[in-house]
Amino acid sequence: MLYEQDISGCLSETIGPGGLSGAELEALLEDLKPTHLKLRNDYQRGSSAFLQSPEQQDIDELQSLSVEWRERFETILVLGVGGSSLGGKTLCALTQDQFGKDPDGPRLIFMENIDPHTFGRALNSFRLDKTGVLAISKSGETIETVIQVLLCISVWKKFGFENVSANFLAISQPGKNSLRLICEREGIRILDHDPEIGGRYSVLSLVGVLPGLMAGIDGRKLREGANEVTQQLTQCDDLRRSAPALGAAISIGLASSRGISQNILFPYSDRLVSFSRWYCQLWAESLGKKGLGTTPIDALGVVDQHSKLQLYLDGPKDKFFTFIGTNQAGMGDRVEDNFTREEGLQYLSGRTIGDLFDAEEHATVQTLMNAGLPTRTIKIQTVDEGSLGSLIMHFMLETIFAAALLDVNPFDQPAVEGGKRLTREFLERLKSG
Repeated sequence: MLYEQDISGCLSETIGPGGLSGAELEALLEDLKPTHLKLRNDYQRGSSAFLQSPEQQDIDELQSLSVEWRERFETILVLGVGGSSLGGKTLCALTQDQFGKDPDGPRLIFMENIDPHTFGRALNSFRLDKTGVLAISKSGETIETVIQVLLCISVWKKFGFENVSANFLAISQPGKNSLRLICEREGIRILDHDPEIGGRYSVLSLVGVLPGLMAGIDGRKLREGANEVTQQLTQCDDLRRSAPALGAAISIGLASSRGISQNILFPYSDRLVSFSRWYCQLWAESLGKKGLGTTPIDALGVVDQHSKLQLYLDGPKDKFFTFIGTNQAGMGDRVEDNFTREEGLQYLSGRTIGDLFDAEEHATVQTLMNAGLPTRTIKIQTVDEGSLGSLIMHFMLETIFAAALLDVNPFDQPAVEGGKRLTREFLERLKSG
């Protein structure tokens, strides 16, 4: 496996009464056996689209398309929100951040929100002939994405691009929908979103992989990492050896028997910031139903040691912590001895910035455990496509297992539909007024 999970910091034998007992954990794993069997059978029958997504045979086509766009454009605007955006943004973080990007390719900018100020500034910031627009909406009815597409088309035409099809591309499920109607009218190519894969589970499909390829990631390596987790799950006969099942059992067991209501994901890598936000949507939208679920919160090491750790350690004992770390020891520039001769700086002599990063992670984990707070660690050797693919599949499976323990459907989101309906009603009133 490309990652190692350690749940010992969540058990009572390690941290005291704040952790689960071995018997409690075994009972939860026993309850998950039917779900494990169903997942395995669905995979073997080919009836689970998200489990099969790492095996899709579309990489060559997507790679060819991404090469064309990488050569033609300096900037690519990705229009989408939620699962249509967070997955691709997670993958693109491997090759680009605020300080740089893949030198041979474009910068991808994810226009998730519809704040008029931000959106207007964005459209006035790029050379339109060197900018591509990738619009993503599974339903094709995501109102924010639809209005973004319409406005972008208007801007391109305003500046003389009568035929916008060369600069636009869309992804949506087959069938009649608003996004497809717009694309058909303008001659814009549209790729098929698998209707069996929900947006927040779609990162390993073309929804996430195509933006990732445009940003220069290795799509095959990503899917290989994810498939490794799938194969381990389907071949595993003992759920004590299944990291996703163990993670779900710990999380839901702590919620139901220890009053844990907040689920803190705490990666020690800037490249995993977007991953944390993807995870928060996955966990919240999949499990927050029937008065159940825990609240996912993203944190970042070492930054949030200086902003949230006081609360975590000395506030309500209602939190479960998951640290994702890499071995950063020895990495980065080294402090020269002649800079650390002053009293109080000797401990930095000869140390790299990675040494400090690594030490702070270990210290924070141990401090939380010493306080009796349930803390698990997930270790990866390096942040790359393989490890990221593994983490993505792990947390999708962990979410499915958690939903089974809560007896909720992890694939729907009924509570948000009312807000969408009211938004349309408000707009209709504005029109009629």
